[in-house]
Amino acid sequence: MTQLRCIAVDDEPLALKLVETFIEQTPFLQLTASCDNAVEAMSLIREKQPDLVFLDINMPNLTGMELARLLQEQPGQVPKIVFTTAYNHYAIEGYKVNAVDYLLKPFSYEEFLRAANKVMQLTEEASNNNHHSVSADEEFIFLKVEYQWVRISFKDILYIESLKDYVKVHLDDSQKALLSLISLKALEEKMPASKFMRIHRSFIVSLDKISAITKNSIFIGKTEITVGEQYKEAFKTIVDKWLK
Repeated sequence: MTQLRCIAVDDEPLALKLVETFIEQTPFLQLTASCDNAVEAMSLIREKQPDLVFLDINMPNLTGMELARLLQEQPGQVPKIVFTTAYNHYAIEGYKVNAVDYLLKPFSYEEFLRAANKVMQLTEEASNNNHHSVSADEEFIFLKVEYQWVRISFKDILYIESLKDYVKVHLDDSQKALLSLISLKALEEKMPASKFMRIHRSFIVSLDKISAITKNSIFIGKTEITVGEQYKEAFKTIVDKWLK
């Protein structure tokens, strides 16, 4: 059975112990580490590379929400996050940082297990998608769309947009955009670098479809996409080759 490596983070000892207990009694979860503050959690996440973090929101110095935002800005694989909090007004913010779920304290094991199962489902879907990777000379990719695998030609892709746990593949001409349950990071690793480039934490673009470039953004037809700060240097290297 696949196991998800977990880190529990909460500044309340009893709440932290409860999450640890729930993790330990769930067969497909493995407690890798736990801590009582977000600063230490950042170091543990870098060191342990967990699949899932159960993260309290209200903590001193660095909140769980602030930690989640920092993780989104870091290169490399970002762990799935399930927020745990005593306050019910963070749901929209949780969505913005791609949290998988949001557990309102006090929560039962049934609620905890439901959130854990959701993470496992997303992980297995992404793993299935990764089995359908492409070689450098192929001209298409298969992505799971609803209940079927759909063949998508690279030449038809304009750009790919991250929507929480899904990606939205925007296609040429009048073709309808497609939704697939896979992270943008996982899909980025499958796309040929000669044809596609990530220019923002939420966007991968087809280099062939770029119609105009400004100082801080690109255009694909009438659609403007900002080049993220951490991607500017790599994108500038591409642009410099084009403008020689």
